[in-house]
Amino acid sequence: MQVQDIYIYPIKSLGGIRLDEAEVLTKGFRWDRRWMLVDDTGTFMTQRALPIMALLQVNLNDQGLEVLHKLHPHQKINIPFTPETDQLMEVSVWDDVVSGQIVNPEVDHWFSKMLATPCHLVFMPENTTRSIKEKYAVNDETVSFADAMPYLLISQASLDDLNQRLELAVPMERFRPNIVISGCEAFEEDGWEQLQIGKCTFKVTKPCARCVMTTVDQQTGTKGKEPLKTLSTYRLKDKKVLFGQNMIALERGRVKIGDKVNIIQ
Repeated sequence: MQVQDIYIYPIKSLGGIRLDEAEVLTKGFRWDRRWMLVDDTGTFMTQRALPIMALLQVNLNDQGLEVLHKLHPHQKINIPFTPETDQLMEVSVWDDVVSGQIVNPEVDHWFSKMLATPCHLVFMPENTTRSIKEKYAVNDETVSFADAMPYLLISQASLDDLNQRLELAVPMERFRPNIVISGCEAFEEDGWEQLQIGKCTFKVTKPCARCVMTTVDQQTGTKGKEPLKTLSTYRLKDKKVLFGQNMIALERGRVKIGDKVNIIQ
């Protein structure tokens, strides 16, 4: 088994980036979901309610992020790694309330125009602590603006199994994994508890419950019924549709495409 793909999603719920290698940190890969769009109340925004967010693609360069509209690539903006204001605002991700740093009013204006709704782009400062649920923690782990856990792993075989059941195949981007594994059986990852990738050890915390975001076409920003409808026929447990495994990193380091994956437990 080996690492087939590595992805980060610097701005929560916008288009992801495939990397050749990534730095493993406690909160997640470096730059993964360190930015987030919020409304005027500080509530996080996602494709669940605003599927057109899928049309905004994020790219990484030496200076920071470039965000462009997939259908209108001339519509783009650059965002530096370091926010250009000192202004903090309380922001919420599900039940968590933490401090987010407003990047720049001009950036807010651009996103508000692209999404046709008032919003602010916030950055998670290093001193902002968002703890994962205590029952899943080993060393008081924290997480970025991701939904619940720092890492999400899915095997290519699991997606292949799903696509054999669908009328129209869906790409892996629908499920927003951080690590995609090849060389195992479909849903073999369901039984993993601890694994080593390169020199980094990860602990599986819980299966990932999937939502309507998986039904958003990432190229058109339109919502349908699949693959959630089909997944619910064979991946339903306790009224939750499960696909992929959430993880925490037990040590920092680097992982790269081609790294061998060893199951420790």
